[in-house]
Amino acid sequence: METLVIMPTYNEKENIAEIIRAVLKLERGIEMLVIDDHSPDGTGGIVDSIAAVDPRVHVIHRPGKLGLGSAYIMGFAWALSNTRAKYVFEMDADFSHDPNAIPQFLEAIKTNDLVIGSRYIRGISVVNWPLERLILSYAANKYTHFVTGLPIKDATGGFKCFRREVLEALPLDRIRSDGYSFQIEVNFYCWKKGFRIMEIPILFVDRRVGSSKMSKKIVREAAFMIWRLRFMSPRRWRS
Repeated sequence: METLVIMPTYNEKENIAEIIRAVLKLERGIEMLVIDDHSPDGTGGIVDSIAAVDPRVHVIHRPGKLGLGSAYIMGFAWALSNTRAKYVFEMDADFSHDPNAIPQFLEAIKTNDLVIGSRYIRGISVVNWPLERLILSYAANKYTHFVTGLPIKDATGGFKCFRREVLEALPLDRIRSDGYSFQIEVNFYCWKKGFRIMEIPILFVDRRVGSSKMSKKIVREAAFMIWRLRFMSPRRWRS
């Protein structure tokens, strides 16, 4: 295994089998870790049936809906403990992140430490979002840059590729945020630790089926968390 794609799921039965196929067909060196939060629609069982016949698919079942951030933290820890993967992806299961963009990430990561798929690096490349959702996302990124100085146009984006060394350096046990704020916090640590960060343009297409996991709680958490980052002691992110 050279590359591991981590994919948290909750009620993604309409998408999960198809997106697993789409990712694994790209290269033989890619494997997948699906972290399912006890989806009531049976997503976890579908992944189990795939993993039973394909050793490139791994699955972790969690007891309930515990959140995106904690799923990724668990996935990162699993990758470091159980694989020798050089590159680790974050990726959504709903096809808003195009699997065919993965080779572009793998090319860019050769000379960078973190590659972020950006919706805002060349104008706005988002399809099928309601206007209010687009405004919220775009404004959140502007607000994040204003408060923290983080030099990333799409700090809330969730299609990303890390070098293994980055995950080894992150304080995974101290990251508690979720949703938007999880992505911002991880990017902030990477920036402050001096890792090379590159954004590449992606086309983000709103989910084809299923429902969004966005909530007012996630938005509020992000709004307050960036101020915590702004006044964080350098001793904390250097350690």
